[in-house]
This record gives sequence, C-alpha cells and structure tokens, in this order.
Amino acid sequence: QLQASGGGLVQAGGSLRLSCVASGTIFSINTMGWYRQAPGKERELVAAIPSGGSTNYAGSVKGRFTISRDNAKNTVYLQMDSLKPEDTAVYYCNANLRARMLLPLEDYWGQGTQVTVSS
Repeated sequence: QLQASGGGLVQAGGSLRLSCVASGTIFSINTMGWYRQAPGKERELVAAIPSGGSTNYAGSVKGRFTISRDNAKNTVYLQMDSLKPEDTAVYYCNANLRARMLLPLEDYWGQGTQVTVSS
C-alpha cells in the first residue's frame, strides 16, 4: 500500500527527493514519516509529519532535510539537501493509517529505497 521512489546515487553535498504514495483502501492517515536503516545499524526515524501539527526531525538531519505531505494525494515527500556519506541507507516510508472507519490505526511500510552518498 505504500510505494516509495526517488532514491539513487549522489555525491556529497547533492540533493535527492523521495516520494511515497499510500494507495488502496484508506479511511484516514495520521502520521506519515521516513525511517532509514544503514548496514549493521538499527532502523531510525528520520522525519515525521502528523496530519496536523509540527514536524519532527532527527538531530542529524535537522536543517538539511524537509518533510512535507500532500493529503489530497496521500503522499509524503522528503527533500534531502546537503547530503553526507553518513546519510547512506535504505529509506523506508511509514504511514499510520486507518483503512476503514471502524478499524484501528495501523502502521504500514513501504518497500524501501536505497540512497547512496559518495564522498
């Protein structure tokens, strides 16, 4: 239900924009976000954006990454600027959503997209 795109190989200092579309049966979406997992490390939160309210960023990306969403398109974006080699990871999108009105909120994950930053 979540399809991520936009990863790739970029030089340090460059930019990439990730997109993630939620599709299928969706009643409402609460928080959408991006996580990443580097080799040998645990998955970590990069940025999150609730349906209303302020965004949340990991300290390591604050000021360089910008998360946004288009509620009409059920899409979340991650604009990544001033990329560093340590940003290299598989990036996963996440959506906390309710598929139908009477169902509880559940977390859904995209398939992951590779971001590689060369020095």
